[in-house]
Amino acid sequence: MKIEFCSLSSGSNGNVTYLAAGGTRVLVDAGLTGQAISKKLAQIDVLAETIDAILITHEHSDHIVGAGVLSRRHRIPIYATEATWQTRAMSRLVGEVPPALRRVFDSGSEFFVGQIGVSAIPILHDAAEPVAFRLHAGSNSVSVATDMGKVPKSVLRALAGSDLILLESNHDPDMVLHNSRYPQFLKQRILGSLGHLSNLMCAHTLGELQGTGVRHALLGHLSQDNNTPELALQTVSQELARQGLTPGQDIRLDMTFRDRVGALYTLG
Repeated sequence: MKIEFCSLSSGSNGNVTYLAAGGTRVLVDAGLTGQAISKKLAQIDVLAETIDAILITHEHSDHIVGAGVLSRRHRIPIYATEATWQTRAMSRLVGEVPPALRRVFDSGSEFFVGQIGVSAIPILHDAAEPVAFRLHAGSNSVSVATDMGKVPKSVLRALAGSDLILLESNHDPDMVLHNSRYPQFLKQRILGSLGHLSNLMCAHTLGELQGTGVRHALLGHLSQDNNTPELALQTVSQELARQGLTPGQDIRLDMTFRDRVGALYTLG
C-alpha cells in the first residue's frame, strides 16, 4: 500500500505533517492556525474536510493550536493521550471538543485510524505524556520523531527500519549557549534531557538507525534562533561521514521548512 507524506510546517513556530494511505488521511499535529493549515493542504491538492484524524504528539502550542478549530469545523477526530487531554494547554488552545470527536490512546499502544496503523512511542520531553508516531500501511512505514531531549534504546528500537523518518535536528549547542536573548533557564531546558535534539545528536541517532535499514531522513523542528538549514545539513552530513556513512548514498537527507510546504513523498 502506498504512503504519501509531506511536512506542511516544521519548526518552533508550528508543526504539521500530512500522511495518507489507502484512502485514509491524517495529520500529525496541528500547530498552525486552522486557516493556515487549510491553505497549506490546498498547496498539495488536499481539502481540510477530507482529513480523517489529527494525531497529537504533545500539548505544546506549536503542535496543537489549530487542532480544535479544524476538528469542530470539519468534524475531524483528535487523538491524544489522556494525560495530554488533561493539560491546561489543551483546554486553553484546543478548546471544547465534542465527545464524539475526542479519542484517547495509551502511550506505547498500537491502534488503527482507517487503513493506517499507528504506533505511539513514548519519548522524553517536558510535556505531560509526549509521543513520537510510527505509521504503517502494508509493508511500508514512516515515523515522526521530534521534541526529544535524548533518544533511548527503546525509541531507537521503535523507529528501526522506518522507510522514511522526520527526525528533530533542533539546534546548535554553541548558538544556544551564546544566545544573549535567551535566559539561562531556557538554555538549560533546550539542552537538557527533556529538551530538544541538537544537530549532532540527530546525526548520532541517524547513524544508529541507518544500521537498522533507515535510508531516508528529513531533518525537522529547526530552531529559528539557534540553527539554520545549512548548518543542520552540514553538521549531520559531516558527522555521518565521520561514522563512515555517505549521505546521499547510504542515507538520503532532506530538509523540512518552517516557512513553506516541503516535498510530497510517495513510498511503496
